[in-house]
Amino acid sequence: MANSNLKEAKAAKNDEFYTQFHDIEVEMNAYLEYDPNVFSGKTVLLPCDDPEWSNFTRYFAAKFDELGLKKLISTSYAPDAKKMRLLSEPTLFETDAPQFDPSKAQTKGKIFILDKDLSGDGRINIDDLHWEYLNGDGDFRSKEVSELRDEADIIITNPPFSLFREFLAWIVSANKKFIIIGNMNAVTYKETFPLIKENKMWMGYSIHSGDREFEVPDEYPLNAAGWRIDENGRKFIRVKGVRWFTNIDHGRRHEPLPLMTMADNLRFSRHKEIKGKVSYDHYDNYDAIEVPFTDAIPSDYDGVMGVPISFLDKYCPEQFEILGITKTWFGSASKIYPEQIQVDRQGKKSKVTKLNDGAVLLHPQIPQNETYYIVDRKYYTQVYARVLIKHIGL
Repeated sequence: MANSNLKEAKAAKNDEFYTQFHDIEVEMNAYLEYDPNVFSGKTVLLPCDDPEWSNFTRYFAAKFDELGLKKLISTSYAPDAKKMRLLSEPTLFETDAPQFDPSKAQTKGKIFILDKDLSGDGRINIDDLHWEYLNGDGDFRSKEVSELRDEADIIITNPPFSLFREFLAWIVSANKKFIIIGNMNAVTYKETFPLIKENKMWMGYSIHSGDREFEVPDEYPLNAAGWRIDENGRKFIRVKGVRWFTNIDHGRRHEPLPLMTMADNLRFSRHKEIKGKVSYDHYDNYDAIEVPFTDAIPSDYDGVMGVPISFLDKYCPEQFEILGITKTWFGSASKIYPEQIQVDRQGKKSKVTKLNDGAVLLHPQIPQNETYYIVDRKYYTQVYARVLIKHIGL
């Protein structure tokens, strides 16, 4: 059984993370600072949440009265429905409750509701949280959880990373407000990028770079690059590239980027890829310049620019228009390359068609210390995914 659990844990390593209370609080405070009534009178749904462990439930239950919530609903997956079946024993929270049913503990999800003062102390807080078993396993795609979605005003959670596409589509199909966590690379998904381009979704306030620490179950294998065990024996791992995704406004979103002119960037930029060059590189298969760093965006260039996806952390919709992304399913490349010879860093050669998957740079000589491609005796490289933008008003 132990070996089986470890295999399942590795296969589902991105799906069983518990967000830290501090990270939740910092993010929610940003929306409250922009609009103090953002949660007032609202029903908040926390699906995929494991309330016995989750800090999302703890945060909103503790601040129920302060935020002026109308209702808080949390739902959890049944242990048998999880990809990582490590928490197989019911918690004391569950077994000590009068509604505990051992025949349902493994196969049924749970719903937690907070909407009234059950303890009689004149406040609504975590002591008034009431739970029951769901009819199903708690999958967000089920009819009963979808009905809870329809009842809610705002959906907030850290969904299973492997189901991010489906979860986002599930929210958007019901036209709901949301604040959720996902991997930064999700911006390149065909289900995700159109929402960003049309200003129907954007990055949250507080996570902009580096990694974040998440708590994991006791039996979780600590094979991540960064991990620790605290004084109470709780396990934590650090996950790179996570972001908040939302369609609720916050102040940072409207702060314009301070930028230098193109001439000043070429002369003074702190990046060796920019400083001292005659001009910015231009894509071979799209009419745009390559801007490899957000702080190197020229303030006076009126054409299309390809910028890193991390630009979205600082995107101001009053300053820039998002035109597309350098992926074939989003844009109209100006040329199609025939089959190429790929030469990797070790000199290994293979026949591929990868150049047609993104923005391409043409080089006058063989590029050094990076994978390159040969077509008709010409040398090319492909840049990472780039967001295509243009200044507004230039």
